[in-house]
Amino acid sequence: MSESSAEVVADVVASAAAASAAGAAGSWRRATGIAGTAIGVLAAGAAAGVAIERMTVGRGMRRKARLALDSAGPYGTLRGTPGKAQADDGTELYYEVDDAEPDPGPNVSPRRRRLFGRKAPAPVTVVFSHGYCLNQDSWHFQRAALRGVVRTVHWDQRSHGRSGRGMAQTRDRVPVTIDQLGRDLKAVLDAAVPDGPIVLVGHSMGGMTMMALAAQYPELIRDRVVATALVGTSSGRLGEVNFGLPLAGVNAVRRILPGVLKALGQQAELVEKGRRATADLFAGIIKRYSFAGRDVDPAVERFAERMIESTPIDVVAEFYPAFTDHDKTEALACFRDMPVLVLAGVRDLVTPSEHSEAIADLLPDAELVLVPDAGHLVMLEHPEVVTDRLADLLTRAGAVPAGATVMGYGSTSSTAGPR
Repeated sequence: MSESSAEVVADVVASAAAASAAGAAGSWRRATGIAGTAIGVLAAGAAAGVAIERMTVGRGMRRKARLALDSAGPYGTLRGTPGKAQADDGTELYYEVDDAEPDPGPNVSPRRRRLFGRKAPAPVTVVFSHGYCLNQDSWHFQRAALRGVVRTVHWDQRSHGRSGRGMAQTRDRVPVTIDQLGRDLKAVLDAAVPDGPIVLVGHSMGGMTMMALAAQYPELIRDRVVATALVGTSSGRLGEVNFGLPLAGVNAVRRILPGVLKALGQQAELVEKGRRATADLFAGIIKRYSFAGRDVDPAVERFAERMIESTPIDVVAEFYPAFTDHDKTEALACFRDMPVLVLAGVRDLVTPSEHSEAIADLLPDAELVLVPDAGHLVMLEHPEVVTDRLADLLTRAGAVPAGATVMGYGSTSSTAGPR
């Protein structure tokens, strides 16, 4: 992002704050519509994409193009056996289970053999935790690759996807914390994986959730978790992330963001209308904070956009303060005695790859994989790299008897290597 573009975004946020303070209805509608998109993507770190960029046709044609991609795109269509867990505050947490296929003996399918060899995998469950403003479908490619090969659980964080709105937040006005998300994950594990070894996989906020689980339930990590994958995440110091903005822009965002988010969250219905109305205006910015490459499948970009669109602005506002407070550096010690994968996109502006490098420094035996031409949604932008490394992690953890490179599950390709 150029300095001038970044300053424009900072001006947008400032305009929303000014409109909130002035209370002028017309200015408020305009400012919240624009800021609802900008903040949901830029300042709040929401990951999203757009289907078609810089089109010169009218809004109606762009809308038709998006609808066509929505109807044709296969992404987010995988479903498993549904289940519900209950968090400690009563929030309903939705999850789905994909069971491993029974051992077919000598008649193992070519796809299964290509992934992990002829023998059946060990009875391990791989639990996927998604990031902020996303849902369980963000793991689409990895889910497709592992389906039937090993048991997997995909769940929606509170107030995201098909899970219920956080009861503590809506009923008691208790702020969301990363610790709460860690307890939510424990509830899902109790319901979906009551026994047996576990592999934990988390992206962004999902990785932070895993760290919070470790901080509060170290005995669970010690006794049952056999491997961990931390993708595009951070153990702390998120308040220092500049989102690619120049110094003046990031200082402005940090100064006014809390008040703007609070105001937007209180005008959720109006802001949602504004987000829809101004979707095209911020298409380039949205894509910038999701992906790094220029050749991403437009259907994948649109798929990511739909996920961010489905996250209400009051949820965006509700969760954001938790990231500033997040610090789980000490909890990383719980993962030292197991295989660990730390993976990030080099051009991630939301959780910069330096944060992944800092995690790997504290876990010296971890495999650090930095994907050069990748942004925050690395598992969608370069799915074959992520899936290949996950397959290798499962092999090293003893979840499968023989590892092989996974190919053919992504729309793009890249070169990545361990440190």
